[in-house]
Amino acid sequence: MNFFQFLKKEKQFLWALVVLILVLFGMFYMYFLAAPRNFEKDNLVIITKGSTLRDISKQLTIEKVISSPIVFSRIVAILGGERSVQAGSYYFQNPQNVFVVAKRIVDGELGLDPVKVTVPEGFTRVQITKLFDESFERFDPEKFLEITKDKEGYLFPDTYFFFPDITAEDVMITMEDNFKAKTLELNRKFTESGHNLQEIITMASIVEAEAYNLRDMQMIAGVLWNRIEIDMPLQVDVTFRYINGKGTFDLTYDDLKIDSSYNTYVYTGLPPTPISNPGLNAIIATVDYVESDYLFFLADKYGQIHYAKTLAGHKQNKSLYLQ
Repeated sequence: MNFFQFLKKEKQFLWALVVLILVLFGMFYMYFLAAPRNFEKDNLVIITKGSTLRDISKQLTIEKVISSPIVFSRIVAILGGERSVQAGSYYFQNPQNVFVVAKRIVDGELGLDPVKVTVPEGFTRVQITKLFDESFERFDPEKFLEITKDKEGYLFPDTYFFFPDITAEDVMITMEDNFKAKTLELNRKFTESGHNLQEIITMASIVEAEAYNLRDMQMIAGVLWNRIEIDMPLQVDVTFRYINGKGTFDLTYDDLKIDSSYNTYVYTGLPPTPISNPGLNAIIATVDYVESDYLFFLADKYGQIHYAKTLAGHKQNKSLYLQ
């Protein structure tokens, strides 16, 4: 064998070695580093607080996100160790190799975009439930109705940004905390009003349904507090939305006789609970109302509110503005 033949064989050997290394690396990548072949798209993996690295590795393997729990654990250890793992809901839209997955778990990169939800002022908790049920796949409407049965009035209407994996408990806590934050500066007025919070928010929920601007809300709140003071029935139609879902123009004389504690034609005083979740203006109007001698009000077809001190004056307004 001459020198050139030797070089040729050496070159063939090196090429064969390179090919072998590449094949082995490819197999190693495929079976240990790449995402599993049976990876399921749009996979949401929830890693709970207190999970060990071993638990997480096993969970990601079962969820078909990674191929090798051992390799994943080693990479996490290199990146920061078990204590660096972040709990949360991780969204895997497409396959990702084990390096990317490990870095995401260590850095807490959830891969979720928040969803914008606007809860209008005056929405009831039933309407809120329907709104979130339509927007979030994992939201449990029955659970939300159960845990908010004593929260009507205290789920603050606002624009929120929630992650797609939001739970019923998360929504309730966020909305209730927002109520406390937004009304914090009103606490002094609440105390000075002479009414407890339940009475204030119940009145605000009625005022919310009766007017569309702060000035009218303040006027109407003053009228209704006047009625409360002289033990006169509130006689507001808006509470029937809570009783049977009817509005003013749908009510019959039989409806006005319904034996319900929310029927303000039958029972004096405020209803037992708020009838919706009022916005900030309605709450402000209820404790910062306009004092007057008015006992009656009505809205014409243009939304203009007309007030009267006596029943005779109220009847005159009806003839003038509702005919």
